[in-house]
Amino acid sequence: MNFTSFDFDQLFSMSDDSNPLMMVVWILPIILFVFYGQQIQLFVTSREIKKGIKKLESFREYSRIELINYVKNNLNAKNDPEKKIDKFLDYFTIMPVDMDPNGIVDKVRHTVRSREDYTREHVKLLSPEMTDVELTKVQTLLEIASSLQMIYKIMNHMFLTAKKQNNYPLILPLQMILPFIMEHAEAMKEAIPAFKTGQPVGDGIGPMVVGKMMINNKKETIAFQTSLAKTDFEDRKLFLIKAEGPGSTVGRPADGLEKIVSENKIDTIIMIDAALKMEGEDSASIAQGFGAAIGGIGTERFQIEAVATINKIPIFSIVVKQSVKEAITLMTREIADTAEDVSIQVHEMIRENTRAGQSIVVIGVGNTSGVTQ
Repeated sequence: MNFTSFDFDQLFSMSDDSNPLMMVVWILPIILFVFYGQQIQLFVTSREIKKGIKKLESFREYSRIELINYVKNNLNAKNDPEKKIDKFLDYFTIMPVDMDPNGIVDKVRHTVRSREDYTREHVKLLSPEMTDVELTKVQTLLEIASSLQMIYKIMNHMFLTAKKQNNYPLILPLQMILPFIMEHAEAMKEAIPAFKTGQPVGDGIGPMVVGKMMINNKKETIAFQTSLAKTDFEDRKLFLIKAEGPGSTVGRPADGLEKIVSENKIDTIIMIDAALKMEGEDSASIAQGFGAAIGGIGTERFQIEAVATINKIPIFSIVVKQSVKEAITLMTREIADTAEDVSIQVHEMIRENTRAGQSIVVIGVGNTSGVTQ
């Protein structure tokens, strides 16, 4: 048989509708995608998701090892802390029933603070020589490690469930949220070195501003892990509140505010905090607004708003915008450089919204790691 005379143009001719090979070439992929398209999509999508879950697993293990090594190398632990830390990582919190919303905030606050107190007391048992600053560091590292573990478990559960059911629509939500989950997980992983060494993070810009205003003024503890300093500015009395540094804590500013308002006539509240920027916005940009600028699960903000509402006190806010990663990793120079500008804006806000003889509470909200007062 002479293959050199084979006419390929005739074989793949597009002009002849009866060409059987061309019919197979066009019809076979259609049949394949009709009957197996979902499985093909599931296979391709699963490969990408699996890569992300592998990363999450490595983040989880990295945070765990870093926490164990920190306790072993820096805190002179009495016994091998590995088993106890692994036990902490699997702890969970069951939020109160919210079918009846009456009193739900107090229930949530009680549950969260009970967990914090429990963790604090049991972390102390790892090393009797642990200082308060070291204690807050270990607590923060423990929160990061347990959060990464929970994220990994949830994502892996959703992925394996979708694969087990061979269900492509079930894996679609996972594919959509994975980039956002990875962004937060990578930020938490990269936050570990800053918290281990006790350096300021982006979220500490509020305490940094108020901490500078506290310089040369007497400080006192107004609430748990929360400092207060009193000063005067242009015939106005200022009450300055921030978490006690340089430990890694956010304090309890709402409790501090409640105590101050119960003992003094307060005319204005000013809050300074970091805020997540939108895509396209510049990092370290400053914005002013109205209302309580404080994150978390909402119990602190609820308490502050309740105090302000009962006493008819207006709340003004100044925020420094930053990304998720910038908020919990080592503070960038751009964010640190805004401290002076924010301080100027605080003084302008006081002049514009208060009169001589009035009293103002200025709250620096955020994690005060590496920021003293």
